[in-house]
Amino acid sequence: MGMTLDRLAREVEALLMASEKPLSVEHLCELTGAGTEAIEQAVSRVENALSRGGHAMQVVFLAGGYRLVTDPELGGVVSRLFEGRRPGRLTRAALETLAVVAYSQPCTRARVEAVRGVNCDSAMKTLLEREFIVIAGRMETPGRPLLYSTTPAFLEYFGLGALEHLPRLDEIGKLLALGADDLERAAGEIQEEEYENP
Repeated sequence: MGMTLDRLAREVEALLMASEKPLSVEHLCELTGAGTEAIEQAVSRVENALSRGGHAMQVVFLAGGYRLVTDPELGGVVSRLFEGRRPGRLTRAALETLAVVAYSQPCTRARVEAVRGVNCDSAMKTLLEREFIVIAGRMETPGRPLLYSTTPAFLEYFGLGALEHLPRLDEIGKLLALGADDLERAAGEIQEEEYENP
């Protein structure tokens, strides 16, 4: 089994390196022909080899799948490679709109506007274009308004393994009460917890 697992770990590492999106265990099973338990062992082997070897890459669980990413400690130097190519940041209105959708999904545009207290047409359009939200159906009420939900691209962008990893509303209140330095430290602690408990 050792030789087979070594080969499978190399295949999994190659697939994670080549993929632009996180790969679920199920998808890795389909691509390699291996079973779930073998894939989980192979992913663990890749994780251990990268961390023991002092490599610049690590395996993280994002948006329901595994992905190879750069070690966050090297983010500064890697970001220089992409200067001028980053997509624009989300506006405050788009972030607020996205937060309402994330915590209320599936929800209607009217729900978002009721929470924010302003029209959200532009923000919704931006989020749809960036594929952070999708139309998830229609509400079974008069007028049948559209329902919106977040996407795996949303999870990936914010470094979340699943919707359950969103901060609880009480945690957000505590973070908002912190100063800038405390906020940065708390965000780092939350991210570390995400990596340790995907």
